[in-house]
Amino acid sequence: MRTGRRKADLTLTPTEQRELESLSKRSRSAPAVAQRARMVLGCAGGQDNQTVARRLRVTPATVGKWRRRFIERRIAGLLDEPRPGAPRKITDEQIEDIIVRTLESTPKGATHWSTREMARATGLSAMTISRVWRAFDLQPHRVETFKLSPDPQLIEKVRDIVGLYLNPPAHTVVFCVDVKPQIQALDRTAPMLPLQPGQVERRTNDYKRHGTTSLYAALDTQTGKVVGQTFSRQRAREFRRFLEQIDANVPAGLDIHIILDNASVHKSAAIQRWLTRHPRFHFHFTPTYASWMNLVERWVLSTDHEAAPPGCAP
Repeated sequence: MRTGRRKADLTLTPTEQRELESLSKRSRSAPAVAQRARMVLGCAGGQDNQTVARRLRVTPATVGKWRRRFIERRIAGLLDEPRPGAPRKITDEQIEDIIVRTLESTPKGATHWSTREMARATGLSAMTISRVWRAFDLQPHRVETFKLSPDPQLIEKVRDIVGLYLNPPAHTVVFCVDVKPQIQALDRTAPMLPLQPGQVERRTNDYKRHGTTSLYAALDTQTGKVVGQTFSRQRAREFRRFLEQIDANVPAGLDIHIILDNASVHKSAAIQRWLTRHPRFHFHFTPTYASWMNLVERWVLSTDHEAAPPGCAP
């Protein structure tokens, strides 16, 4: 004969069944809630507390607790109750005041708010201001710039260049060309001492100057390889010599598409005459104020600011 108190019936609606099955699969995001959902599903499936407890490796008392909580408050009963703690000292009105001041005003004699300036203005601590700013992702000390291109052919040029990146024509090579000017050619005053066991690499802290140079670079968008050459000046003559180097590096029979910016040297009469004699070259100019579309910009910006002349240690 069965003894003990009779358990309350546990039945699920179709909606509750779907929600519990969804919760039971959250093994990483909410493992405790997932375990409780499995307990309820097991009980709703006709299993007793002992059977569910053995299957899920918990005690029967734990299964009974969450079964009872679900019957009383349904799915909301499976969630954790609010933990006790100290009451919040800052009010919603104070938080709103901080946000409004940050977004709509600046302190006297400054361009933006700091945590200490805002703390003095609101009577709160700098740590409180910092927490509020982090919560609402406010960074008044940071400023980013942007530039809108006024090029009337902006859309056409963007489509042309992006098309070369994503789907270049057959039997062609696509190069992104740019120049990094005024690179200081520096050399250490003594040879570098290399890395050895127990000794880090060592260099002299002073250097001697060898003037400046300009680095011309052409990035092959398909292979990632870079063709480079340095010149002391930036004229049509130097740019033509660099184009001749590209021409020598590309097998005959392939067309060459060049993506470059709107520098006057690139459009000079001497370069136009050279292009007439080399019909496999095709220029594609980036939109005005949109040189960021030229992929070689990433490579040029990542190169070291110190360039040593031939034969000198870097």
